[in-house]
Amino acid sequence: MKRSVVLIATAVLVAGCGSGGGGGGTATSGSGESAAPAKVTLEWWHLSTAEPLKTLWAQRAKEFMAQNPNVTIKATVLENDAYKAKLTTITQSGKAPDIFATWGGGVLKQQIDADLVKDLSSDVADVLPGFTTAALSAYQFDGKIYGLPTDIGMVGFWYNKKLFGKAGITQPPATWSEFLDDVKKLKAAGVTPIALAGKEKWPGHYYWAYLAMRIAGLDALKQAAVDKNFNTPDFVAAGQQVKALADLQPFQKGFLGAAYSTPDGQAATIGNGKAAMELMGQWAPSVQKDAGKGLGEDLGFFPFPAVEGGKGSATDAFGGGGGLAVGVDAPKEAVDFVKFMTRMDNHTKAVQAGGVLPVLKGEESAVTDPNLKEVATKLAGATGYQLYLDQAYPPAVGQQVNDSVAELIGGTKTPEQVAQAITEVAKTEE
Repeated sequence: MKRSVVLIATAVLVAGCGSGGGGGGTATSGSGESAAPAKVTLEWWHLSTAEPLKTLWAQRAKEFMAQNPNVTIKATVLENDAYKAKLTTITQSGKAPDIFATWGGGVLKQQIDADLVKDLSSDVADVLPGFTTAALSAYQFDGKIYGLPTDIGMVGFWYNKKLFGKAGITQPPATWSEFLDDVKKLKAAGVTPIALAGKEKWPGHYYWAYLAMRIAGLDALKQAAVDKNFNTPDFVAAGQQVKALADLQPFQKGFLGAAYSTPDGQAATIGNGKAAMELMGQWAPSVQKDAGKGLGEDLGFFPFPAVEGGKGSATDAFGGGGGLAVGVDAPKEAVDFVKFMTRMDNHTKAVQAGGVLPVLKGEESAVTDPNLKEVATKLAGATGYQLYLDQAYPPAVGQQVNDSVAELIGGTKTPEQVAQAITEVAKTEE
C-alpha cells in the first residue's frame, strides 16, 4: 500500500474535502466580456513522505498552479498507515478528496460502489494508449477507468551484500529452504538477518502473501476471494512457513514496536547496515536513504524464493503501484491535474530520479539505478501478478490479513487461527 511510502503519490487535508470550490467554467459579465476563470481549490491527499517524490510532487503542483493561476492545490503528506486511516475515515463519511492516491483493487472498488470516485473513462481516453497494460489494470472495473497510475512495481528482498559476505553467503537464495538456511548463517555470524516494521503490520503481510502465492498459487488467492474461504491446507501451510521463519527469531530487537520509515524503523535499520535484508517494494532504496544512510553499492535485490513442491511459479510477482483517483464531486481541474502529473515529460522526471518505475510506454530507458532496473526486468518477465492483499481484497478482509499475520509473527496466533480469522471476516463481506 503501499505502499510506499514512495510507491504512491498522495496527500491529505480533511478541510473542504471533495468540495473543489467552484468548478472551472468561465464566468461571463453582463457586457459580454469573458471574466477570469473562477477560483478553484483542490485538496490533494498523498503519502510520498520520502525523497525524491516528496519534493518532485510539490514541484509538479507549483508548476500546475503557475500554468493555471485560478487553481490552488492544498496538499498534506501523510505516512502510509496514517494516510490509509484518514482516507478510510473520510470515505466512510460519504466524502472523498478532490485528488487522492490509491493502490486500486478492492479498496478502490468499494469507494466506486459508494459513488465516491469519478469515472474518468471519457476524460482520459486521449491518454490511455500511452500507459502500459499492467500499470492500468488495478484501476479498471467493468470496462471503465477510475484512476491513472503513477507507479508500478513488485515486492522482493533488498539485501546488504557486505553482510551476506560476512556470513559466507555467496549468492541470494533461490528456494525457501535455502532462505531459511541463510537466515541461520547470518545469525551464526552475529548479523541480524531481517528488519521488520512490526508495529505497522502491512510489511509483515508480505511474507504470508508471497508464501501463499508460492504454495497455493495465484488462482487460489483469487478463488479465495470469491469463495470467501482461506481455511484450506495451502493457506495454513503458508502460515506454518511464516511461523518457521519467526521461530528463528530473525528480526531486529524491538521489531514489534518498530515503524517503517522513522529514524529507528525498518528502512533505517537496513540503510544503516544494522540488518541484512528487508522484504519491501521498489521504493525501498529511496526510503532506506531518506530514513538512514543508504547502502549504495552494497545494496542488492532478489525475488521471493520458490517453495519446493508449491503450486505457484517463482516468476509470479506480488506488489502493486500507485495511482491517482478523483473524487466524484471534484471540479474538472482535478482531472486536468491528474493528467498533468502523468504526462510523459513530467512523469519521466520521477522515473529518472529513482522515485517510481515506468507506467508509460517508452519510459524504460529512464531507469538508471541498477537495482531498480533489476526490479523492472523481473517485473517485465513476471508470469503472473498479485496486488497487495490489503488492497486486492475488501478493506475489512485486507486489515484482517494484516492483523492476523502480525499476531502469527508475534506468536499469539497459530497458522490455523490465521486462516480461520480471515475466512470469518471474508464471509461477512457482501
